[in-house]
Amino acid sequence: MNIKQTEAAIEAILFASGEPISVKRLADTVEVEEETVYKICKTLQDRKKTDESGICIVELNDSFQMCTNPDFADYIKKALEIKKNIPLSQAAMEVLAIIAYNQPVTKSFVEQVRGVESSQIVNNLVEKGLVEEAGRLDVPGRPISYKTSINFLRCFGLSGLDKLPPLPDENGQVMLDEVVEDYKLAEEQSVQEEKTAL
Repeated sequence: MNIKQTEAAIEAILFASGEPISVKRLADTVEVEEETVYKICKTLQDRKKTDESGICIVELNDSFQMCTNPDFADYIKKALEIKKNIPLSQAAMEVLAIIAYNQPVTKSFVEQVRGVESSQIVNNLVEKGLVEEAGRLDVPGRPISYKTSINFLRCFGLSGLDKLPPLPDENGQVMLDEVVEDYKLAEEQSVQEEKTAL
């Protein structure tokens, strides 16, 4: 395949998938180096932007996805009779921020930081596809840890977690760091107490 055919094949794969496809998988499929595939995807992305297309290509971590241009969301909703999404509550945004900036975390960590029960909010974020399970911690009780999903990146227009905006207040970060440290110490003490009791 020449470069134009490779470009067309990648564009077709992204269109047909509807989901993010990793650069590695694209490279394996079209039998081209990952670096070349990445450059092709960025070229396609730039072309869609300059053409003011109704379609855009977004980068999500090490993957790319073809999506509709957000500028035309109202038309799409109207044509497909999609009901307006209910915005996240302030509490849900707080929980999402705690998870995004500290992931992977447990529900008890989120509750420690917020100071209130947050289990239902975490469950709702999982249902909305913004948060997903990240496995179980190797501590007594084996609690589930959570992290943000690819859908989180897509919804917030981020290509990766490194693109999260910095926390606005340095003092706020210091307080958050102190809470995290206190939480870790409390967990370590709890583990030690359980070992001593055995």
